[in-house]
Amino acid sequence: MPLTLPSNLKVEFVPQIPNVLRDVARIRSPLLPDLKSKGVEKEEGVGRHRWMTNARRNYRRLVAHVEFSCPYQPPGAPQNLTVNFVDQSTVTLSWNAPNYLGGRNDTVYRVTCDVCGTSVIYIPNTDKFNETKITVSGLSPVTAYKFTVYSENGVSNLTNGNGPEFIDITVTTEASATSASVNNVRVTLTKANEVALAWDPPYLPDVEGDPSTFIETYEVKCFVRGDDSTNASSKLTSFQYVTFTQLRPRTEYGFQVRAKTMRGWGEYSPTIFKATAALPDSAFVGSSSSTSTGTVAEEDSVEVRIIAGATVAVVVLLVGIIIMTVVFLRSRGSDDCNKKQPSDCDTLEYRNGEGLILTYMHCKLDSSIITTHTNGLTTPLFPQNGSTTSRTYIDPHTYEDPNQAVKEFAREIDASYITIEAIIGGGEFGDVCRGKLKLTSDGRMDVDVAIKTLKPGSTDKARNDFLTEASIMGQFEHPNVIFLQGVVTKSNPVMIITEYMENGSLDTFVRANDGRFQMVQLVGMLRGIASGMQYLSEMNYVHRDLAARNVLVNSLLVCKIADFGLSREIESATEGAYTTRGGKIPVRWTAPEAIAFRKFTSASDVWSFGIVVWEVLSYGERPYWNWSNQDVIKSIEKGYRLPAPMDCPETMYQLMLDCWQKERTHRPQFSTIVKSLDKLIRCPDALRRIVQDRTVNPLCPETPDMTSYSSVAEWLSSIKMIRYLENFEQAGITSMETVIRLNMPELTSIGINLVSHQKKIINSIQMIRNQLSANLSESFLV
Repeated sequence: MPLTLPSNLKVEFVPQIPNVLRDVARIRSPLLPDLKSKGVEKEEGVGRHRWMTNARRNYRRLVAHVEFSCPYQPPGAPQNLTVNFVDQSTVTLSWNAPNYLGGRNDTVYRVTCDVCGTSVIYIPNTDKFNETKITVSGLSPVTAYKFTVYSENGVSNLTNGNGPEFIDITVTTEASATSASVNNVRVTLTKANEVALAWDPPYLPDVEGDPSTFIETYEVKCFVRGDDSTNASSKLTSFQYVTFTQLRPRTEYGFQVRAKTMRGWGEYSPTIFKATAALPDSAFVGSSSSTSTGTVAEEDSVEVRIIAGATVAVVVLLVGIIIMTVVFLRSRGSDDCNKKQPSDCDTLEYRNGEGLILTYMHCKLDSSIITTHTNGLTTPLFPQNGSTTSRTYIDPHTYEDPNQAVKEFAREIDASYITIEAIIGGGEFGDVCRGKLKLTSDGRMDVDVAIKTLKPGSTDKARNDFLTEASIMGQFEHPNVIFLQGVVTKSNPVMIITEYMENGSLDTFVRANDGRFQMVQLVGMLRGIASGMQYLSEMNYVHRDLAARNVLVNSLLVCKIADFGLSREIESATEGAYTTRGGKIPVRWTAPEAIAFRKFTSASDVWSFGIVVWEVLSYGERPYWNWSNQDVIKSIEKGYRLPAPMDCPETMYQLMLDCWQKERTHRPQFSTIVKSLDKLIRCPDALRRIVQDRTVNPLCPETPDMTSYSSVAEWLSSIKMIRYLENFEQAGITSMETVIRLNMPELTSIGINLVSHQKKIINSIQMIRNQLSANLSESFLV
């Protein structure tokens, strides 16, 4: 009869090994049966009892007769794992207990996350717990996380199976709402031991008489970069500014701000970092590697000398300007600017055969530059660093030596402090890479950066054109304009170092997230672009190439204007450039007067901003679709404007139409656009009314004839949707008469589920309907 062991024994059999005692059974239990009657002898072991058979032949027999049975088993998998709450940084999960508990009542749970970092916080915060709910915070917005919930009990670690049972779920966090926190936190003053901050209030609903929308106080945190922010010092203030004193010199600090209303504290703003001096001197060429013990005293004395020197310089500057102004006006019989209308001043012109040349015609002389007429350029007299007046953009082309502009506006960085990690793209001049910039010589502090490199063997002209962009970026400092870290010019390859934007270009980003954002979030992103353009226009800078592809997005969904290369050529096949005698311009984004007369102003940038709004709200659609550049130019001149994107609010489409006014003086300024978008963010109810008639503007006769297609296959091929031909045929849609009667639900029913593809097909169908109704085609071929 079989040998039955006690139920609480665990038996393991050691495999047979030649020349060694083979038939060994290890039995872990305080209850040891009397097996001597079965021909087994006892041998003492450390912490266990070993029983060995007398004869090797008894091994197989003992194995065959041992029956192991245990009343306890590991539990089954948790049931009904659901998401109770999710926003941009927090996920709450809950589940039910397993259906099978293994005969025990000590079931516990363990939760793992595939891509969560060390900053993520779990509540409960223990490795194992017996609750059926967990809250995970500190997550990143618009990120997919896979959570796995394991169930275990006291015997789970005694099994030799595939591990504990589990259930998993994938959750994607929402995008950050612009109104969720304090906005536009910025540094207004930096000294050796002092930093001043200012910020804009949160976007709260403007409900009259509602005390819950009033800001009670602000809390500002300050901490040394690299330290735990929980050890930060805090200040409370009722104003929208604060100053931290008694800081350590040459130390980089992080700052966060949050607001409190009657509803409680809001979220902290994104951390901004600022050093009490410039970036550590050891990271830059020509700096000393050591600091003296009297740093503070030395800096205070230097500050006094700077103030005294600046006073003398201002006096000399004013006298010099007066003298040179008198001489200049007398030497000119008539001022060119007086011959022009005020709207013609401060514009960009093309010169035949020379590409795009920037020429400023000042009706009023600036305090730091004078107009000269040598080669039609302006020459700076004094550097603007440290100027107490409002800053004005200075064209790098006005320098006889382009390297001097780079030295003045960009910081030289030692190449040894830069590490290239990966190539993320390419440009006209060379590769674009992601990398690290060391902030200290020991490498303990670094930041992510984007690195533009110049191809080896490039000409001097290419090198100057490449560095011109750095000379331009170095003059800007705004939360919605890309920040220049510095340049590398003293070694090869020559590099431009900027801040790293994790989500890349705006057009690619919205195309990849089609339909995933709320309208107020898209408006918030557009508000950031408008704010950056307002800053540039106030500095008298005209961008000329504002497009979604030239706006970058970081991990916090902050949009920043980029691409300031004046000499960059645009490939017409990929960027929609139209070649004129004076150079290339991106026709689909350019105002009609800039195309016709080759003159650019902030008003022409406003036109381009309207196109950017259309790109964002259509989730990356190409403006004017597959029209040729000539068709675009003729249609706009005839009065055609892009139709409203699908589900576009009336207020946003009206903003686009305002930006596309033919008379540039009728277009709004960027400051007005920012205020309008702020009102929409505060009162999102204004975004609920959707444009009903998306075909307000009839097509012009010069637009492509969409009614000339004789078959469904030909039409789908023209809009690059031929992949759906089989779907149309299976649904019995074989003629163009049937096509023009299709609507969005019918597209879904035949298997076209991608929103962007649905929009593209519906837009094409709508274009055919418009052309038919306007009698723009002679016949419709079936």
